[in-house]
Parts: sequence; C-alpha cells; structure tokens
Amino acid sequence: MDALVQLENVTKRYEGAPVAAIDDVSLRIDAGEAVAIMGPSGSGKSTLLNLIAGMDRPTAGAVLVGDDRVDQLSEAGAARFRRRQVGMIFQFFNLLDDMTVIDNVLLPAQLGGAKASQARLRAGELLDTLRIGNRRDAYPARLSGGERQRVAIARALINKPSLLLADEPTGAVDTATGDEIGRLLLDLNAGGQTLILVTHSPELASRYARRVIHIADGRIASNPPVGDGPVMNSTGTRP
Repeated sequence: MDALVQLENVTKRYEGAPVAAIDDVSLRIDAGEAVAIMGPSGSGKSTLLNLIAGMDRPTAGAVLVGDDRVDQLSEAGAARFRRRQVGMIFQFFNLLDDMTVIDNVLLPAQLGGAKASQARLRAGELLDTLRIGNRRDAYPARLSGGERQRVAIARALINKPSLLLADEPTGAVDTATGDEIGRLLLDLNAGGQTLILVTHSPELASRYARRVIHIADGRIASNPPVGDGPVMNSTGTRP
C-alpha cells in the first residue's frame, strides 16, 4: 500500500510547557487504513491529530499527507489543504446552530469553491446515505446527539477528503448511539476511506479500527505492523 500519512521525527513543544506534547514521533499510515490512536488524557493524542490536519505546527520534524508537506504550508495553504484533503469529526459536533442541517453540510464545499448544484446534490446523497435526509431542513438544536454526529460526518465528507480524522467521535453520545457511529465509520473505511480515530475507549478501538496505536507521554508506546489489527464487519463482529 502507498503511505498517505507520514510523520518523521516529529516533536511539538508548547511555550512554557515542561515537557514536549509530542516527542520524536515517527509514524506511517497507509491509504485505506482504519487506525485508532489511544492513550490517557494529556498523552498527546489530539495534538497528533492537529499536526496531521495542519491545525498546529511541529517544533521539529516533518508531517506529510499525500503530496503535501503539511508542516511547511502557510496558514492559507493549510486551510486549502484541509478543505481539499481532510475531513474532521469532533466530539461535540461543532455544528452551527443558526444554520440548517443541509447548510451545515454544504459549508465546507462553499468555502472550497465547489459548484453549488453539484455540492447540493452530494450533500443530499450523503444525508440520505447516513439516514438523516429527512432532517435536512431542521436546525441542530432539534436533533439528537446521534443525528448531530451524522450531520457532522456528512459535513466532513462533502469535499471527498482522502483522510478522515475523528477526535473522540462517540464521546458525547450514549453507548448504543456510539456503536452506531462506530459502525458508520467502519462502513466508510470498508468503502476505501482512510480513517484516523482518536479515542479513550479500548472497545471502540478494537472493534472499529484495524490497527491500534498507543501513545503515552507524547511518544509511541506500541504500534503493531499494518494488518495485525482486528478486521470487523459492519455489525462489529469478525467476518
């Protein structure tokens, strides 16, 4: 497989912090993988995700996603990179309350300059696929937590990103809804979507990722070879 994400001796040290948030991390994630990053609070999981997304810059080292040297992009270049290459899903959804479901989903496409008619068609297809199409004209406050996360997933996918980053995507929903969201992510990966999932849940990681990377004190504690992780089907069981 071809590498989609590569980190080479990456360190991130915040000003005034006694230790590095990320300390000399090297990592490779291939196109089509579903990878979970696990570790205790403060271990550097979210920092790692932000570095891959170009939302933060390393103090040292190189971050590559596809053909982009992310750590060398300008702020404008990093924004263009995210619109083109990265879809992001957050624990608390980050939907805009004064916009309808369909308008929330369309926003990244509009910012990216997509044709309005094509973007609206894709948004409708995504909402239907994620079984939330009947709520397209609703506002986020009228939705359940699971429905809001479905909208957030549709928004993350609107620009057909090569990489989907999910930061604790089930943390704000109940267990049953979390399992449903996990299965949705697994189905997306089965269709070829590369997924990096940050989670504190060993169960979620083992059920819905094919490789689990453990991070502690800003360093990689364990990183099994590609293909060694569990492979589940959309019901969360081994085929």
